[in-house]
Amino acid sequence: MGALDNLGAEITHLLAELAGKDIWDFGWGSITTYSVWIVIVLFLVFAIIWVVKSRVSLVPKKGPVAAIEATVEYIRREVGYGVLGHKEAVDKHMPFLFTVFFFILAANLVGLIPGAKAATGAFSATLTLAVVSFVYFNYYGIKHSGLGHYLANIAPKGIMPGLNILVWLIELLSLFLRIITLSVRLFANMFAGHIALGAFAILTTLFVTPLIQEFTLANLGGATPAIGWMLLIVLMYGMELLVAFIQAYVFTLLSAVYIQLATSEH
Repeated sequence: MGALDNLGAEITHLLAELAGKDIWDFGWGSITTYSVWIVIVLFLVFAIIWVVKSRVSLVPKKGPVAAIEATVEYIRREVGYGVLGHKEAVDKHMPFLFTVFFFILAANLVGLIPGAKAATGAFSATLTLAVVSFVYFNYYGIKHSGLGHYLANIAPKGIMPGLNILVWLIELLSLFLRIITLSVRLFANMFAGHIALGAFAILTTLFVTPLIQEFTLANLGGATPAIGWMLLIVLMYGMELLVAFIQAYVFTLLSAVYIQLATSEH
């Protein structure tokens, strides 16, 4: 039997694992493995915030606390002042944006731990995050302009009568499509990375297992490709660490852009 004969079955098993499992089914809904990991990530984020808050001082620090402080300053500068602009908007909206960023980042990083589940690897979780962001920026847009004025300004001004109704409907559809673009972008990137990591791990195992079961020169030669798969796993882990930050940053950045558009005159 060749090393790749069981690849199809292993990939099917991988996809089933990534889909998550029901732990408690209530009929109207269920608690899944992803639900448990969402709660774990929430507690982890709260714990990290509590530790960092207790250790913040005017004296520069080193280590994880310094890294988190540097990340906070970077997000405040690039997303806060870079997108929202003035200090009043930054002070008002950055708590929400920081919460979104650090939850997504923590979920992405936890998902790289073998055996753990990334909350962002479940479409229901990324969809919920997108809906929260959608409700948030629309709420502040309506609060800033009033419901009638906010709805009227969905379409650009200066469009000829008749055509402006069509443009308004298109822009309204585009507004709701932001939920899909936010959720699908995050989910697709994280889910694809987990599939790649899982596939490389499966390939490594398939080539190494015969050598573990019986040490022969033939099995030793057959296990050689596993070295390449292991190197790809290492490289993929490095890439996924970068993607974990980038996807958290992009989601936060787009949320800030939508907040800015909703609360500005246009």
